[in-house]
Amino acid sequence: MYPINHNYKMPPEWTKHTRTFISWPIQASMCYPEDYDAVCQGYAEIIQAIAEFEPVTVIVNPADLERISRLFHNKWIEFLPIKHNDAWLRDNGPTFLVRDDGDVVGVNWRFNAWGGKYAPWDLDDLVATEILNHVGLKRFDAPLVMEGGSLHVDGEGTLLTTEECLLNPNRNPEMTREQIEAELKKFLNIQKVVWLKKGLDGDETDGHVDNIACFAAPGKILLLVCVDPEDENYGITQDNLKILKRETDAQGRGFQIIPIQQPPKLCDPVTKARLTLSYLNFYFVNEGIILPVFGGDAKESDKLAAQVLSKTFPERRIRTVNGMGIIREGGNVHCTTLQMPARRDLCEKR
Repeated sequence: MYPINHNYKMPPEWTKHTRTFISWPIQASMCYPEDYDAVCQGYAEIIQAIAEFEPVTVIVNPADLERISRLFHNKWIEFLPIKHNDAWLRDNGPTFLVRDDGDVVGVNWRFNAWGGKYAPWDLDDLVATEILNHVGLKRFDAPLVMEGGSLHVDGEGTLLTTEECLLNPNRNPEMTREQIEAELKKFLNIQKVVWLKKGLDGDETDGHVDNIACFAAPGKILLLVCVDPEDENYGITQDNLKILKRETDAQGRGFQIIPIQQPPKLCDPVTKARLTLSYLNFYFVNEGIILPVFGGDAKESDKLAAQVLSKTFPERRIRTVNGMGIIREGGNVHCTTLQMPARRDLCEKR
């Protein structure tokens, strides 16, 4: 049996959360282990920002539990010892589903470290099961290699993703596009997949959608845009814009598209590789949004992004964090976080 047979579905990220889960970084798995202290500071800033809005559970390796727990003094921040290889919980954690009666369950996807890029990943592939066991929720094991950053849903039957990631032969080479869609429909209870072509230039996740587009509401999509024809992202974002202009959602509605200008191009000072800077890697929290900003040449686009989000979500407080804190490791706020939706009875008590 699948979640769809029990009427479970994946809710959109803006719904009420019980808490946020986040994994603490592991120095041995970092691209730049010499930056460990700075990266830890970046994670600490994100955790403290989220804890202004909702409880946070920090996944830590058991050997690090005592040391990490001493860094925080907030009753809304707790620690859960689970062995893990890396710290991008969005991608290896469970996908939580809800039902109309308020029940919550989780999907355990297969995880292979973004197409086998970063070994080992054996511990990370077990983290979703450990979390679901800890919170006492039923688990549905899916046969797909899938990362949470590769998909967004609107809560009304539509899923947004990219061909570059989900159809990449380093994920599910034995499956066709139609077979992947069929599994997503069974496990997430969606009716339509909207396929964008590619993610951002230089994105080592092979084009995760959470850097380029996300739902702001059913029928409404925030889209990262590039206005410089000389930038590699210009053609990518223009193609995605054209696709969304002609697409409809599961309810047959055309999309209202809200553009957010990308930050200026920035390359790593050592490797010269492009850093994947994106305002779309923000994270919904209860009554707020955690937005990475980048400073320097991006000061003006930082302001514009915050203004767009404030106008789009006037009921939410926009809480900015230093987007440069962890970006050299390949991701940002949304990549690190995982929301657990609130049960209806818990929402009513609040």
